[in-house]
Amino acid sequence: MKTTTHVCIIGGGVVGCSVAYHLTKLGWTDVMLLERSELTSGSTWHAAGGFHTLNGDTNMAALQGYTIRLYRELEEITGLSCGLHHVGGLTLADTPERFDMLKAERAKHRYMGNDTAILGPEEIRKLSPITNIDGILGALYDPLDGHLDPSGTTHAYAKAARMAGAKIVLHTKVIETNPRPDGTWDVVTDKGTIHAEHVVNAAGLWAREVGAMAGCVLPLHPMEHQYIVTEEVPEIMALLAEGHEHPHVMDPAGESYLRQEGRGLCIGFYEQPCRPWAVDGTPWTFGHELLPDDFDKIEDSIAFAYRRFPVLERAGVKSVIHGPFTFAPDGNPLVGPVPGLRNYWSACGVMAGFSQGGGVGLMLAQWMVEGETERDVMAMDVARFGRWIGPGYTLPKVIENYQTRFSVSYPNEEKPAARPHRTTPMYDTFDAMGAVWGQQYGLEVVNYFAGAGENRYETPSFRRSNAFDATAREVQAVRTAVGINELQNFGKYRVTGRDARGWLDHVMAGRIPAPGRISLSPMLSEKGRIVGDFTISCLSETEFQLTASYGAQDYHLRWFDKWLSGDVHVANISDTRSGFQIAGPRARDLLAAVARQDVSDMAFMDVRRLTIGLSDAIVQRVSYTGDLGYEIYVDTLEQRALWRALWDKGQDFGIKPFGMRAMMSLRLDRGFGSWMREFSPDYTPAETGLDRFIAWKKPVAFIGRQAAEAARTAPPARRLTQFLVDAADADVVAYEPIWLDGAVVGFCTSGGYSHWTGQSTAFGFLPSERIMDGLPVEIEILGEMRPARVVTSPLWEDPRMRA
Repeated sequence: MKTTTHVCIIGGGVVGCSVAYHLTKLGWTDVMLLERSELTSGSTWHAAGGFHTLNGDTNMAALQGYTIRLYRELEEITGLSCGLHHVGGLTLADTPERFDMLKAERAKHRYMGNDTAILGPEEIRKLSPITNIDGILGALYDPLDGHLDPSGTTHAYAKAARMAGAKIVLHTKVIETNPRPDGTWDVVTDKGTIHAEHVVNAAGLWAREVGAMAGCVLPLHPMEHQYIVTEEVPEIMALLAEGHEHPHVMDPAGESYLRQEGRGLCIGFYEQPCRPWAVDGTPWTFGHELLPDDFDKIEDSIAFAYRRFPVLERAGVKSVIHGPFTFAPDGNPLVGPVPGLRNYWSACGVMAGFSQGGGVGLMLAQWMVEGETERDVMAMDVARFGRWIGPGYTLPKVIENYQTRFSVSYPNEEKPAARPHRTTPMYDTFDAMGAVWGQQYGLEVVNYFAGAGENRYETPSFRRSNAFDATAREVQAVRTAVGINELQNFGKYRVTGRDARGWLDHVMAGRIPAPGRISLSPMLSEKGRIVGDFTISCLSETEFQLTASYGAQDYHLRWFDKWLSGDVHVANISDTRSGFQIAGPRARDLLAAVARQDVSDMAFMDVRRLTIGLSDAIVQRVSYTGDLGYEIYVDTLEQRALWRALWDKGQDFGIKPFGMRAMMSLRLDRGFGSWMREFSPDYTPAETGLDRFIAWKKPVAFIGRQAAEAARTAPPARRLTQFLVDAADADVVAYEPIWLDGAVVGFCTSGGYSHWTGQSTAFGFLPSERIMDGLPVEIEILGEMRPARVVTSPLWEDPRMRA
């Protein structure tokens, strides 16, 4: 066995083999894959083998499409069969809400280029004659859906990797992974030690245990999953005689998926009385076994399936497959460089391995070889969960995800498991004021405040919810008096040291402000993509405060760590520095009433240290609402004292609290973009308008400068713009297609209702040469074509904001 390798992959399931193949495809051939048993041991060998493109995240859906299209290529390269059956798939809808979800997905597919269709009941009957269509409103049909042979596919990946130079070593158990000071790793096995520059954890059911060897906690948990294969079914045999295969059928109401298996059927369930497996760790001795049959937990699911697919009641059971699969709290994979570890990569939690394994392998290989991926992969980035997450939080969230896998996924839904978990000192105060809570990155955040007699629960919906009136009240309060909103849900970083300014100049594309001033800056990848959208506050020549999205903390810290050099220290103070923003025409009056110092000369984009009530505070004159406003930061332990000072004095100025629903409405009026909506690694500054914040004249080779300069000489094909939408009772959420001259020419990034101007509005990308004020377009919302027009100036401006 080799004792050195460039990359050591731990785990020989479909994901590990896909990573090996894609690394060799991109030119890294010194790759070694270690498997403690045989290839496919673990979850791969007993998988049902279905594949589909449907996913709530459009980039994940695109990668699933890539995975499915890859199988033919693997067969051509290796001469091995993947056992492909492209039979198409139906996802049924039995309620208006489910049908809305499918129509929203179909709309996304239009701009993605996926050839899906919405079908009516009679069309469903023709494709799936065994389906009882009573109560069915329609279905989403995808011709790409199908199933394959899990073992054959995994071996095809492995052979393709071997053909390109990878080494696959079986019956070799990893015992330890030990980092060296230079960032490389010693992988200790029962056959000897391997020195590797990079380690990839693709250990599947054992990913938690392998991660623990490196000192990291991966938020994963295995769940028991059961499916049944029937004996011959006459209706299936009749289809075969006609030269047809039965399509897949996903029945969300019955929490089941069904497909043809030979001359019979295979049906699996995501049952409510589900069971986690191996709570205290996956046994190393497990691998090729199945769990005991357990019909009790799927009793209700089977009864429902008999009603939906009556042929099942007459079919004999040929076999029962009951085994564990590993899930992350949100059901998506955990992929990418693990924050806090050098050259250690995650490729685990890939529950839908035969839908996602190819895309996971491609993205991870690009990340490792090229330094970044070709598309935004935040939905599966291991950094999307912070280092606060642990097994106690992971388990109930995984159970919740399993139970809601086939539930309707609403854009405003707030799932309840493991909540409240992380709260600020203001939680009890806001709760007593009628707060309706959401969560971000595990933190409880106020969405809005319910009024007297109003339900303190926001109804999940694709249309305007019961939060509409409360949000309107909060917007009115901000625009006419003064509103107060908690600042906890910002990511905050303290950058100090002799070289802090120079380092920031290199990492940030924008201008680094002078002492006492603030600037806005994009942070770019080496290829010029947006990896951050920051407010930079200069407190002194050796101390800066950075603020950005709260949910991107580990994502941004990983980037900072990658480029850290010189006398620079970066501290994550997101949870130790908190406070409030105040915004509205009376905001200056309120600040003057609570500040010990004079604030009358505090200009727009100034930052000062002030005494506010009892506390020493950092105060910046800036506002995401577009009003005259201030952000006031204090030590988190002093947040309640700051609240008392602001709230008590604020009564004289009509102060009202407001939440994130109002915030996201207010930002629409000024055309302010939002992280992971308008600004993400999918886009460039030139496309989004963030190029206006790039300091082109600074004599610094900031990260991404070369790519950004090239974009200046070749204007982008598309640009972000804003629309006014003639909406009905549903506003734009994201990824709705934009139609012009009878064709899809763009897509929306976000939208909503502007309560202050009384209009529905949206952001989206259009071809640059077509953008002009008043241009009429159509936006497809829940299957309806809604008239819209381009607006090239803000919907509203407050002259006091900068005065």
